[in-house]
Order: sequence, then C-alpha cells, then structure tokens
Amino acid sequence: MALYSEHTGKKPLKYARNTVIIIVLLLFAIATIFPIYFMIISSFGDPVEAGAMNYTLFPTKISLESYKFFFDYSEYSLRWLLNSLIVASIVTVSNVVFASMAGYAFSKLRFKGRSVLFAILLVAMMIPYQVTQVPLYILIVNIFEIQNTYPALILPGIVTVYNIFLSKQFMSSIPGEILECAKIEGCNQFQIYLSIILPLSKTVLAVMAILTFMDSWNTFFWPLLVTNTMDMQTIQVGLKNFRFANTTYFAPMMAGATISALPMFILFFSLQKYFLRGVTVGAVKG
Repeated sequence: MALYSEHTGKKPLKYARNTVIIIVLLLFAIATIFPIYFMIISSFGDPVEAGAMNYTLFPTKISLESYKFFFDYSEYSLRWLLNSLIVASIVTVSNVVFASMAGYAFSKLRFKGRSVLFAILLVAMMIPYQVTQVPLYILIVNIFEIQNTYPALILPGIVTVYNIFLSKQFMSSIPGEILECAKIEGCNQFQIYLSIILPLSKTVLAVMAILTFMDSWNTFFWPLLVTNTMDMQTIQVGLKNFRFANTTYFAPMMAGATISALPMFILFFSLQKYFLRGVTVGAVKG
C-alpha cells in the first residue's frame, strides 16, 4: 500500500502512474471474473436454443429451465454431485489428517533417515502428474481390480506430497519450547499433536482443505479413466454427457457447471479469513 500511495515526483506523474495501475488491475479482475460471469449468465439461457450456442454477454430473458433440464436429463444428475461430494470430502479430510501428522513428524521429531525420506518426497513432488497416471491406472485396474469404485477414485489422492511439504514448513515455525513444556507436563507425542500442534496450525490446515477440495472436485482425467458406468461418474465427468457429435446442450451444461461450483464458493468464503491469513503470514514474518 505504501508503494502505491507514496510518490516523490510531480503530481501529474503520480496520477498517471496510479491510473495505469488501476486500469491494469481492473483488466486482470475482469479477465478473472469474466468466465464465471459467462458461465452463470449462460446457465439462465433457454435449453431449446442450446444447440445454437448463442454467445451473448447480456441475456434477453432469465429462465430456470436449463437447471430443470439438467436434473431431468439423466437419472444420475444428483448421483454425479453426490459422488463428487463424497470423493472430495474424504480426500480433503484424509489429506488434512495424514499430511498434518506427517508434517509434524518431519518438522519436530528426530528419527534416522528423516532428511533422506523428506528429500525423496520432494523429488516425487517434482514428477509431472501425467507421468504417474499410466502406472497408477495399471495398479488400480489390473492389480487391485477396484476400478469403477469409490476406493479407485479416492486412494490416489488420499494424501499428497505437496500438503506434507506445506504442513512441514508451517509447523517448523512453531517454537520447540512449547513442545518441551508439554513434555515436562507429561504429554505424549499424540497429545502434543492433538492439543498443541493442530490448534496452532488452523491457518495452514484451512488453506490445505480449500486447495485440496478444489483440486479433487475439479479433477476430470482420473475419474474419466477409472469409471465406466454413469452411476459412478463425478459431476465433472458427467457434464460431458451433455455434448454430442452434432450438438451440445450448452445452457444445461452451464447450469450443471454453476451448480458444481457452489460447494467451492461456500467452502472458500466460510474459510476465507484463514485462507487470507495463510497467504499473508509469510510476508509478515519476512
């Protein structure tokens, strides 16, 4: 803020600079919000005109028929949303629990091979996502034979290296004296983790929960690979059923996309204060 308001030069130069900054920020904001605006506006279109794919910035009329069409089109429309909710919720909870426990172990416990093991995890984090899909598919489908089930959708994302790294880095900043006092009071490692580490790590846990839920909810490629029936598809895969060779049910598809975005909006705004605190905590310490 200080960099923005303070300027030692002439006033016209200061106003010109501030005007340019405001225009650039507005352009970035419009570019960010426009896809969401277009999705919502398109969802209120008429499903009968869906094949025409009428791209208008301002709707001529508001209709909820596309939302009705979305739920009436397939008997599995609600099931797609439920599948996404189940998978994303379990993946989020498991990541928060396991990644925080691993982060605590790597940051506060001293054991043989800790540095080597953490270095291996960091190397694993640098492997591109696409490279691991083929061996993971062979493992899930050919060896475990659990394709088209919830475990097939959940197990690959049950805990990620990125979340372990994130929690480890945050927990390293917690003073060791607090843990020493807890040990003197007679707390064991699990009690320290549960009563001290977790309450002090609410910020990073909230950030972890938001990012993990969004990633799991929006995942398209993996659910497409391991599901072969409509009843096990997630909402992101289910939306592709509105597209055919000669036409696309554009407005109902946008209605489904709008509905699928609602849980992320609710989660983000409910944990917004923790998320913003997590973004700025490093800057304050720096």
